[in-house]
Amino acid sequence: MRKLFLLFLLAGCCIAQAEIQLPQLFQSGMVLQRGKPIPVWGKAAPEEQVVIVWQKKKYQTQADAEGRWRIDLPNTKAGGPYTLIIGNHELTDVLVGDVWLCSGQSNIDVTIERVYPQYVDEIEHFDNNMVRLLRVRNATNTHGVQDDILPTQWKALNKENAWLFSAVGTFLGLRMQQQTHVPQGIIVNSWGGTPIEAWLSADSLQNSHPLLLEKTRLYDNKEYVAAQMQANNLADRRWNELLDRQDAGIAGRFTAHDCDDASWNVIDQNNWGWRGTGTTWLRQHVQIDKAHAGQPARLLLGTLFDADITYVNGQQVGRTYYQYPPRRYDIPAGLLREGDNVITIRFINKYGVAHFIPEKPYLLAFGNDRFSQNPMPKDVIALSPLWKHHAGAEMPACPSGDVSLQNLPTTLYNAVVHPLAPFALSGVVWYQGESNTGNPAPYGDFLRKLMGGWRALWNEPSLPFCIVQLANYDGRQQTGMPSPIKPQTNPMNSNWARLREIQRLATIGDQYAETACIIDLGETVDIHPLRKKEVAERIGLCMDRLVYGKGVALSAQPVGHRVEGAKVTIIFDQPMQSGSVDEVEVAGADGRFVSVKAAVEGAEMTFLSAVTSPVRVRYAWKDNPVHANLHAVSGLPAMPFEYQLDR
Repeated sequence: MRKLFLLFLLAGCCIAQAEIQLPQLFQSGMVLQRGKPIPVWGKAAPEEQVVIVWQKKKYQTQADAEGRWRIDLPNTKAGGPYTLIIGNHELTDVLVGDVWLCSGQSNIDVTIERVYPQYVDEIEHFDNNMVRLLRVRNATNTHGVQDDILPTQWKALNKENAWLFSAVGTFLGLRMQQQTHVPQGIIVNSWGGTPIEAWLSADSLQNSHPLLLEKTRLYDNKEYVAAQMQANNLADRRWNELLDRQDAGIAGRFTAHDCDDASWNVIDQNNWGWRGTGTTWLRQHVQIDKAHAGQPARLLLGTLFDADITYVNGQQVGRTYYQYPPRRYDIPAGLLREGDNVITIRFINKYGVAHFIPEKPYLLAFGNDRFSQNPMPKDVIALSPLWKHHAGAEMPACPSGDVSLQNLPTTLYNAVVHPLAPFALSGVVWYQGESNTGNPAPYGDFLRKLMGGWRALWNEPSLPFCIVQLANYDGRQQTGMPSPIKPQTNPMNSNWARLREIQRLATIGDQYAETACIIDLGETVDIHPLRKKEVAERIGLCMDRLVYGKGVALSAQPVGHRVEGAKVTIIFDQPMQSGSVDEVEVAGADGRFVSVKAAVEGAEMTFLSAVTSPVRVRYAWKDNPVHANLHAVSGLPAMPFEYQLDR
């Protein structure tokens, strides 16, 4: 009887312990933040005792009436691996170091796979167990905050684990680990195309932007959302069925090597655009010599607008469903033949103008270095800009009832931000803004609300933020405008520049925030530039100053001025590289800007005003200021700015 009683007690304990639930963040292989109290929390049976064993010490608390509990472990030095026991959960391989939350839209999303050609050798040698990666899976919630994120996993940094992980996050983790020699945890929480409003709390918008909340409430009905999404999927499927039925080129008729394309008209990709809905076909004949015949190759088709299916000698080698990814299609050994070969592209267009994006590589690459684009492969056959063209199927616009819940105010805060707190962090990287360039006016208020709201959520008023400023990019590409696009040369009212300025101003006066300037790391024709390691380095410099108190130089900003007659002097916060400066503009009281030629010496930039009684000066004030050449002695570019002259 006594044995049965003991077995009964043990069984009861096991049942009680089994009820302890941990957030997804708490797993084996995780990284905990050094030098701060470490909050650990979860759920259990109401009033259940919860015991944690950490660093040979025991900590305990009792769950409240709703089963919620929390224990703050004491500050811990960097190290590991350790074991963390929470009730019946034994978490192993736990490291203590620095934890970074990287959030925003698609430029945080951009993966190592996407930037691989830029850093082939380095990525091939990825292997650092001291850097751990965690991806927050995308989710939305229209009706309120939730307690946890979707199932996910901490992973050690190697090529395989990083391949589809954020490039910025990966390079930041490596950079900080190499600098500090302590473990690094990178939490990536981003969603391409999302506006900042989606990442804000309802409380922060309630008084100042109530209509935004009403917009979200319109979709707070699961049946309505499901019906809309189902209708959209059915419409898309039906559109594609009709497209394929009407397209004369499918079933191999236009893709076959021996397709008779003699009567097709010829277009030049540098000035071609097809303004239609449906499909259009292009073919190019490429001569392959005996040395390259049968060899594996990589076909680089730059970037295309919008979707494509690409064939070589009748065999499909690649397909991309939207405009942004670079077309890098691998051709297997044996497909290329000696003599005549044919590349066929089936453009599928639902809006805008089908076209080739300029300033991208269009070629066949051979050899072991064919995956690299920095430097470019040595053994290449350049494609001709001339293509044979044939119409496909013209279609009406595809009906769309798409419900993009991730773009509605508060939906991402509710689902993927609120559940992360109060997990201890070193700092936050916010890399977002492209989706708000259509209306930058409220962005400053939104950005301040985001930083303040997240700090309040974590109950850490000094939580460091690095705001990554928008890179240079010609926003006209977003409209589906065919190439080529002429550079912007005259003064313009740029929404991209306005949003950059808002980002810059948001961190001035905030001792726990800095702006990382990347105005020289963008690409004219690509909203997702590849130089993410350099972006991570700029972020790292900001965190060196904010988190570690290092006196590092960041991008220069104006801090003062003098006006002496027609001579205007702008004073920067650090010494600058001497020389002439382009992309400088000045305006009088009428607000009309004119370009001026400036010169910089020491920490001062001077020019003769082209207007009477100058009021404002601005620098690099374009979507894509291609001639911006103002740099600090440190080598970093000066931030684009607009500066008010108080006479």
